Amino acid sequence: MNGQNVDITELNERIKRESQFVENLKSEMHKVIVGQRRVIERIIIGLLADGHILLEGVPGIAKTLMIRTLADCIDVDFKRIQFTPDLLPADITGTLIFNQKTGEFYANKGPIFSNFVLADEINRAPAKVQSALLEAMQERQVTIGETTYKIPVPFMVLATENPIEQQGTYPLPEAQVDRFMLKVMVDYPRREEERAIMELHTKIHPPIAQKVVSPEQILKAREVVRDVYVDEKIENYILDIVFATRYPEQFGIEDLKPLIAWGASPRATMYLRIAAQSHAFLEHRGYVTPEDVRAIAIDVLRHRVIITYEAEAEEKNSEDIVRAIMAKVEVP
Repeated sequence: MNGQNVDITELNERIKRESQFVENLKSEMHKVIVGQRRVIERIIIGLLADGHILLEGVPGIAKTLMIRTLADCIDVDFKRIQFTPDLLPADITGTLIFNQKTGEFYANKGPIFSNFVLADEINRAPAKVQSALLEAMQERQVTIGETTYKIPVPFMVLATENPIEQQGTYPLPEAQVDRFMLKVMVDYPRREEERAIMELHTKIHPPIAQKVVSPEQILKAREVVRDVYVDEKIENYILDIVFATRYPEQFGIEDLKPLIAWGASPRATMYLRIAAQSHAFLEHRGYVTPEDVRAIAIDVLRHRVIITYEAEAEEKNSEDIVRAIMAKVEVP
């Protein structure tokens, strides 16, 4: 949107109206999920921005439950794929089956043909299987045999990783990781939250989320999110953050240069912009502020900045580097 042609007051009122359903969605999810407000917000941001999400956290902290609850709230198809070392690509995409009566092959579509797909413990399957998700995630289509099939909308892949066990796991290829818009770290609940979880989910009939939003509302909201105004100064701020991951010496942070093997890709720039717009939408605001960018930047960049052995020797991870960049890059 061109700032000269935008009536910010009118846009603000429109976004305020159009984004009201978000409160109902969050409220319904919190009937089932105790705490994890930041994670739930990130999942909704991914949904609004038409992006995919990688969740990392120890087992048993409601990663799967969050995704299933979101699907219940929108009443869309949900499929869970447990990734294992013996999984085959066809177990995800589907395969051709011969019909003896007609003498023809027909496509038996796999679980990828759902609105929400949970790739549970995605790093437990080898790269060949992980790559079965690539076409679906990027092109929103799957090729079985010689025919290409569209995937239903809205469509989102949510993958989980277990950071504890490394035996029998396969690191995700960089091309695969880059297709995830956000990488969100899921932490343990606080003590009072865990008490509430204990009381809520040990009942005979634990709560189940009800439909509060339609798929059509989500698709419409995706269009509205892209109308959220982004000033040129904010766009330059986004570019500065991403370029600082590639050329830190140009931003007065030369000490980071030996710690970064590869900076963030152009996807990071696009995702950071739309994620900031989605964050503003969640705040019922028609324009993006630097705080929106800063709130979501680490989740967009933590899996895109590749560190060197030197950084590992200094016990620095990619998140530390992104935080150092955020501290140094000038805020408009």
